[in-house]
Amino acid sequence: MKDSVRKMFHGTRQAVVVSVVLMLLCGLVFPCLLTGLSMLLFPDQAGGSLIKVNGQTLGAEHVGQEFTEDFYLWSRPSAYHYNVYTEDEEGNRFYPDGTPFPGVASGSNNYAPSNPALSERVEEALESFLEKNPDVRREDIPADLLTASGSGLDPHISPKAAEIQIPRIAKASGLSEGEVRDIIDDNTKGKLLGLFGEETVNVLTVNIEIARRMGLLGEDTAS
Repeated sequence: MKDSVRKMFHGTRQAVVVSVVLMLLCGLVFPCLLTGLSMLLFPDQAGGSLIKVNGQTLGAEHVGQEFTEDFYLWSRPSAYHYNVYTEDEEGNRFYPDGTPFPGVASGSNNYAPSNPALSERVEEALESFLEKNPDVRREDIPADLLTASGSGLDPHISPKAAEIQIPRIAKASGLSEGEVRDIIDDNTKGKLLGLFGEETVNVLTVNIEIARRMGLLGEDTAS
């Protein structure tokens, strides 16, 4: 009886020791090591790839934002409006369209193609775009300006989706179409290794440069 109890406690002690050691190694030492190495080797990425102007953080390079002004490049639709909100005097928070802001979130509505709500949302986005871009034909609007990404936080649009907005941006900003096109080209990334993925335009970095050219921001920019 004593031998069986002794063996049971011995086995339990081994299991506890192994669990504690693995917990420390996998839950503390390994994450701290990776964090330290990433901060040492890739400090910008480890810090969130933040974009700062005059010491003020304007956003993250890989997280989209919602822009509604005519002189800015517009992002893709987002079910969560890229978590952009306003706050009233009572502390209540609202999305730009006036609906309540429930808190930071990501994702999409995940409508099926047969869901009428999807058709309604796309039609609403289409009409809103045509209202501010009257020279654009319905059939010429790129799909990514009417459809949301899976995360709802995609910072990129296609070059075609950016190109089609140039006349509106130039007219509203006072910049020439050539200037706006150059800004977009400077913030366009090609395919990975020239083979994988698609060309993308970073909406935030484009709009920061537009704001700078318009005199809305200073010159000191770091990312």
